[in-house]
Amino acid sequence: MLEATILTIITAATPLLLAAIGELVTERSGVLNLGVEGMMVMGAVAGFGIALMTGSALLGVVAAALAGMALSLLFAVLTQTLVTNQVATGLALTLFGIGLSGLAGERFVGQPGVRLQKLDIPGLTDLPYVGKILFGQDILVYFSVVLVLVVGHVLFRTRIGLVLRAVGDNHGSAHALGYRVIAVRYGAILFGGAASGLGGGYLSLAYTPQWVENMTAGRGWIALALVVFASWLPWRAMVGAYLFATVTILGFAAQGMGLGIPAQFLSSLPYLVTILALVIISKNRLVMRANTPACLGQSFVPDR
Repeated sequence: MLEATILTIITAATPLLLAAIGELVTERSGVLNLGVEGMMVMGAVAGFGIALMTGSALLGVVAAALAGMALSLLFAVLTQTLVTNQVATGLALTLFGIGLSGLAGERFVGQPGVRLQKLDIPGLTDLPYVGKILFGQDILVYFSVVLVLVVGHVLFRTRIGLVLRAVGDNHGSAHALGYRVIAVRYGAILFGGAASGLGGGYLSLAYTPQWVENMTAGRGWIALALVVFASWLPWRAMVGAYLFATVTILGFAAQGMGLGIPAQFLSSLPYLVTILALVIISKNRLVMRANTPACLGQSFVPDR
């Protein structure tokens, strides 16, 4: 019972973690992309559709990442080249992604999908208690953990990360030093789109291998909240994703046990916990001030 619950929590946390890490990198560059939900749902429909047509879940994963990148490229062109408002453009991107995914996925509704297979390592996966948890996950679960480590290393241990954070903290000074602010932000936005697309693809290829319109069900907005919860630190984003998933799954378990708690309250509990955590973290103004990108949401127009 405990093993099954932990496995379910890991599955529920992975799409949130992928999308949150992608958005964290985007925001570190000073760009606020509220279109995470739209990119996730496009990744979900693209991943499901390509996997269904080719019979390969791995090709579906690639398609999900590319779909998220395509939508993020549209956002980048509008906000970085045409200098549109980032908040309005992100909201429009979400609405566009939800509508386009519904149209593209209309013929996929009700069709059985291609599941992303879990690893089966002889001698390790069959270990009692920890075998399936540590050695029996699908490739995107391991990728999400590696992504957290890699992003954390790149952001704080490499020159690339230093430039990215410099652009997010003071794009004027970064430009004066010779850094290509727009190019850096394009790269961060595309990375965020690919990660969000993978998060959506995970939903339709591993979490529930099927296509249902608007199947992201608000997870993109939770990913956005997790970035703030994490104070723009990758390891905290991972903690937040697993915390939210744990509360969600335990709520479902409580409903199944018939504890007499109203189902509406249990359904809202993960969101209440997220709000509470955000309030608590926001009180630590020193941490928030130290990690919040100073130019977040501000457009950059280079001197001509």
